[in-house]
Amino acid sequence: MLDSVEPTPWWRLRRTWLIAGAGAVVAATATVALVAQSSGAACAAAAATTGQATYYAADGGGNCSFDQVSNPLVVALGNAEYKAGAACGGYLDVKGPKGTVRVKVTDRCPECPAGHIDLSKQAFAKIGDVSAGVIKVTYTPVTSASVPGPMSVRVKEGSSRYWLALRLDNVGNPTSTVELQQSGAWKALTHTEYNYWIAQNGAGPGPFTVRVTDSAGRRTTLTGVTLTPGTVQRPGATGGGTVAPKTTAASPKPAASSAAPPSTAPSTLVADSPAAESPATDTPSAAFAGSRC
Repeated sequence: MLDSVEPTPWWRLRRTWLIAGAGAVVAATATVALVAQSSGAACAAAAATTGQATYYAADGGGNCSFDQVSNPLVVALGNAEYKAGAACGGYLDVKGPKGTVRVKVTDRCPECPAGHIDLSKQAFAKIGDVSAGVIKVTYTPVTSASVPGPMSVRVKEGSSRYWLALRLDNVGNPTSTVELQQSGAWKALTHTEYNYWIAQNGAGPGPFTVRVTDSAGRRTTLTGVTLTPGTVQRPGATGGGTVAPKTTAASPKPAASSAAPPSTAPSTLVADSPAAESPATDTPSAAFAGSRC
């Protein structure tokens, strides 16, 4: 049996901070209720935070275990906002002195207090002067952001029929739950701080049917996920981000109400090639293009 191996915590590696002077201002934070509209329906209110931003040499990977990209428009959040990995895969609109940029949450910044975000150098340059090192910003969570491609699953190295770890990408929001269908029921996986979802006792040889629910309540079922460690797969999907029905204690939802039947055909495998991964500014997928709720 192969045991799980957590990636080396990035904060133990050398991190380049480019902040002008030791007395950098600590900006106060404030929240503002913002309400967006989509297809005539009201979205949940998003909180805008006023604070400050620095930058570092990000590559798009980081503590969220995403793949490296050629033009990383990404952000690292402090511990309070990173939420032990629960923020991974979400997006922020960050407004600075020179404009606004949309960034993906891919990393953790242990040194950053609430209201202080650490942008990739590419993202920082779009909204401020790099020579400044630190700028005042206002940033707002984006609900159901457009994504550069279909939802993908990466099977972690070391996975086997006895221990399984999956990483989701291109969800459009932070992922709330990941479940595997087994014997007609759904088994919830455990989330890690490095953004993999774990079946500690494994789930057999596969292929697997995986149900993903994001923070906006959208649910997608992925079929034909194969037990192929170290690969990124873009399997068949059903649900298309449909909002999952709400449940109550009085009327629980049947375990397999929105599940697609397991597929026996293997999904298309894509070699884990960071250089080929699309940047966040590429054409969004049709499923989520323009969606705000």
